[in-house]
Amino acid sequence: MLFLFIQQFTDDSMMLKPLAYTMLAASILTACSPLPVKHPKQQTVQPFVFTEPDISPPFYALNPFNYDAPPAFEVALKEAAAQPVTKMVVKRQDNPNETMVLDTNKLIIPTINNNARAMKYAVLAGDNELDVTEIDDFLTMVEGKARHYPPRFTDRQERRGFEGKLKQVSQQLDTLAANPNASFDVLIRAFKASVLGRNLDLGSAYTTKSLTYAQRLLKMNPNDAEANFWFGFGLSEGGGQREAMPYLEKAMKGGVQEAYLVSANNYIAMEQKKNAIQTLKNYKIKYPDEAQVADRLIQEVEKQGRWNVWQVMNNPAIAPK
Repeated sequence: MLFLFIQQFTDDSMMLKPLAYTMLAASILTACSPLPVKHPKQQTVQPFVFTEPDISPPFYALNPFNYDAPPAFEVALKEAAAQPVTKMVVKRQDNPNETMVLDTNKLIIPTINNNARAMKYAVLAGDNELDVTEIDDFLTMVEGKARHYPPRFTDRQERRGFEGKLKQVSQQLDTLAANPNASFDVLIRAFKASVLGRNLDLGSAYTTKSLTYAQRLLKMNPNDAEANFWFGFGLSEGGGQREAMPYLEKAMKGGVQEAYLVSANNYIAMEQKKNAIQTLKNYKIKYPDEAQVADRLIQEVEKQGRWNVWQVMNNPAIAPK
């Protein structure tokens, strides 16, 4: 992810210039000195290597279905690694005269004519297929920072890097989704990318695309829990809290843990404090490990009347301990 750090490299280079000039001047003075100069034993100078820093921690759980479970991407990687591998020898794209051996299973989805999820594991995508290994990895990382609005980044350069990459991924998925027979797998990823683009303020076109993709997905599978969840919170954050509730209800029935918090947030926005508290009590029963979180949110709802769930969870002064 070198794109995240090009600007930093430029800034650092500008800072190094004065030091370079000083060293150059010192070497010239030494060369012109009439007296011999004795140098200590020369030490080996190690080359300076730029090391990419770690991505900052996600704000949102990477698996909205179950906060204690790994994201679907990691589960798919493990399943792919456990499957038999059919090795292939192919020509290198950068040099057709050379070959390379593919011996690692990738995450492959159909691009057309599939109305349900149909991921398979293979070393290479075939006709009407797409390798989504890197796409799913990237979307998972963005989701952890920007699933809800506003996004939660602590580093401006990191956000810019995510934005630039998301534009590329979204464009690739939009091209495939333009096919009227685009698969469910393509559409759900294009849908997520458009919602994340909207949350990152990349333009109104992302909002329009997200609505279109949601309609197509729910026409294919009206009860898909993930599609209903993303559409539900997307409507909620666009001001359609009441319209969002039927979709969030389906998501909760489908086992999406975070749908409870979004629903509670909607009730707060609609000034339905009793419904918000009851939803949080149900959340506490369904997910006992979240009891402390639920209790603190209930406390804030009772005290404030109107309160944003994400504000509570993001505020160190009042966040659950």
